[in-house]
Amino acid sequence: MSDDFSFEREIAATSLGNDRAKLPFGITSREKVLQRIVSGALAGFAATLAMTIAMRHLHPLLDDRDRYPLPPREIVERVAIADDEQEARTSTLLAHFGFGALTGSIFALLPMRRGNGILYGLGVWALSYLGWIPAANILAPAWRHPAYRNLLMLAVHVVWGATLSRSLSELEAASTEVFGRPTGPRAAISEVREKPG
Repeated sequence: MSDDFSFEREIAATSLGNDRAKLPFGITSREKVLQRIVSGALAGFAATLAMTIAMRHLHPLLDDRDRYPLPPREIVERVAIADDEQEARTSTLLAHFGFGALTGSIFALLPMRRGNGILYGLGVWALSYLGWIPAANILAPAWRHPAYRNLLMLAVHVVWGATLSRSLSELEAASTEVFGRPTGPRAAISEVREKPG
């Protein structure tokens, strides 16, 4: 049975209030969901860092007339009041990385996500810059922005999506292979531990 199908059953069990539905290693459905949310947030944070590095290297390639602050700063300027430039920069970083972590958590909960990080990243771009951001009158829709700025934002969302998918896979593997302990018959494996003092 596929991992994606198993996860759908986990969500269904949790939504029906069956907190005792057991998963491998004796974890309940709610704990498994929480673990995925946390892993997704961490992967989203890491992906946003990679995205921000790509933004910093691509932004200078824009024409002078298009080299004004990128959308994360524009959005913050329209929805938050900053007393000075430093506060605006800090608010932009917090909002940018917070949104990346939030959307990373959502990705981690999707049943069909393996290998679809880039598509998800492009979907986040489309839903944001063609969807809720213009609908909320925060920014004009993407087609009204300069073409090369749109290309830059599409490229960094590809970077974000690819990094998100890979980071999440690595985190999930590490949680069992590096940080997990075996249960059942394998739990009897002895460990050599140093005695304190």
